[in-house]
Amino acid sequence: MVKRCGMHAGKALVESLKLHGVSRVFSVPGESYLAVLDGLYQSGIENIVCRHEGGACYMADASAKFTSKPGVAFVTRGPGAANAFVGIHTAWQDGDPVVLFVGLIPIADRHRESFQEFSPEAWFGTQAKAVFILDEPDRASEIVADAFFCAQSGRPGPVIVGLPEDIIRQPFDSELSPPRSISESPVCLDAVLEELEKAENPALFVGGERWTPDACEQLTQWAESVPIPVLQDWHADDRLPDASPANAGSLGYGRHQGAADLLDNADLVVCLGTVPGDVATDGFQLRQSPRQRTIAITPDPELRGAGVRVESHIVASPVEAVSALKPLKRGWPEWTAEKHQEFLDATRIPSVEPSSEYAHMNLVFAELQHYLKDPVYTVGAGNHTAWAQSFIPATSYPSQLSTRNGSMGYSIPAAVAATLETSRLVVAVCGDGEFLMNAQELATAVEHKCAFLAIVMDNSQFGTIRQHQENHYPGRVSGTAIRNPDFACYAQAFGAYGEKVTRDSEIADTVRRCIEAVHSGVPAVLHVKVDPEILQP
Repeated sequence: MVKRCGMHAGKALVESLKLHGVSRVFSVPGESYLAVLDGLYQSGIENIVCRHEGGACYMADASAKFTSKPGVAFVTRGPGAANAFVGIHTAWQDGDPVVLFVGLIPIADRHRESFQEFSPEAWFGTQAKAVFILDEPDRASEIVADAFFCAQSGRPGPVIVGLPEDIIRQPFDSELSPPRSISESPVCLDAVLEELEKAENPALFVGGERWTPDACEQLTQWAESVPIPVLQDWHADDRLPDASPANAGSLGYGRHQGAADLLDNADLVVCLGTVPGDVATDGFQLRQSPRQRTIAITPDPELRGAGVRVESHIVASPVEAVSALKPLKRGWPEWTAEKHQEFLDATRIPSVEPSSEYAHMNLVFAELQHYLKDPVYTVGAGNHTAWAQSFIPATSYPSQLSTRNGSMGYSIPAAVAATLETSRLVVAVCGDGEFLMNAQELATAVEHKCAFLAIVMDNSQFGTIRQHQENHYPGRVSGTAIRNPDFACYAQAFGAYGEKVTRDSEIADTVRRCIEAVHSGVPAVLHVKVDPEILQP
């Protein structure tokens, strides 16, 4: 430990973040944590000041997904914490290590209905791994170490740290607490591999967090060498490259029928990093027979979210599990080739009849593919995501940032966070309703020179809900139509590049100009006016 006297607790907290390797935080400023803002001054930690706390917390979540390290956000009490809650719910359901610091009222003002007072434990208790409150200034560094360890260990998730404004102003007269290591212990999978060798038509199911690029590459090489088909969880499509002959596609919304059939018909499924949950099993419909055997290898000792009967569970991270894989005595080449071909067929862009009245998203993505070498894409929630997950290829890990809790408004903040981490082309695929939930973060993007392409599918409706209406109440569309602005002009108002396409003949040149704008260093918004009756690729 290193002695650090002569500073206030807010400064000690920032120094502790530096010890934990934090180089960037996302924030919306508030008077409740001025001492932390003072600590950040000339600290060397980049403070990405956002326009909305929901955007800041989404950025922290996306940063965690992309780097596999805790994403950090700072917000103020009451309204600020409420706005950030959507990002915490996302991190909780997705299993992402996010540490949210929340400025709080002074201790002496508690339980008096003080300005913006709320209970962090009551608000966040069901959606966070832990809620810490800093009540003693000398524990400022210790509580950072506790929060980071908790966020990363086991099944990762969000942790809340409350910062009473009077406490963080007080002197810190203690020692900085060093980071606690998250151990990766060897694991034996011999029994699992023996069970695999007995299977006639097995599959792997992979996803979750705590993956690394090396672990994904090892998994890909092993699966191809066996060979064995690999299914991926919803919005976790980048653990294997699309081109891998072991890739059998992904489950969840927008999945192809072959993927669902594989999960349902495999006599043994071995899960790595995740379990088939609600979305992956089509609402607990797939793989419900007691004769279907499932083995899970996950870092979560509670096996949270399992939507199928799990016969055996080994507690281990994906890194540990992949390192323990060994060659098998048999493989399933025909079974694997068949499932990979079904995946390739499902991700081929369907041809469409050219239109002079609307632009087709299929043609936009066909044109976009000319520029996609090793892309990263971000999506929120809605029908528009089907185009991204079907037609933007995953070539390396990480390449997909999305929400597995179906949260809207994620695409633009996630694109900001991704662009800060990589020089790869980042593409945000947005619905019109989803885009406007956090489009103001274009201001953050322009300010920090985050150059990415945002494609906005404009069908003047909340299309997913419209589709549900048509299924349950045919012909009675209600409350789902919206009137949109010109998104290209909206982007230009922020200093971004913006263009609009309303017919197919405009697509090729417009996509090219938008890509050129991104390469010149500014974010670009491509507003695509589509036929409101086309809700899926």
